[in-house]
Amino acid sequence: MTAAQFQTLGPASADELLRARFEALAEWGMPLADARAIAHTVDIDVVEAVALLRHGCPGHLVLSILS
Repeated sequence: MTAAQFQTLGPASADELLRARFEALAEWGMPLADARAIAHTVDIDVVEAVALLRHGCPGHLVLSILS
């Protein structure tokens, strides 16, 4: 999802999307601060982030790799 697409969402939908993104990252063991940062960076694909985590990439490096 692009930032422009995200901005078209209503407040409730945006909150729900951010929460789902955060929970997906946190479930894979990403540090909560990093999960929050990636969840709010909607240009980053959470599927790609989870793939990196699944392959052993430390959570603190995922944001720098994908941004």
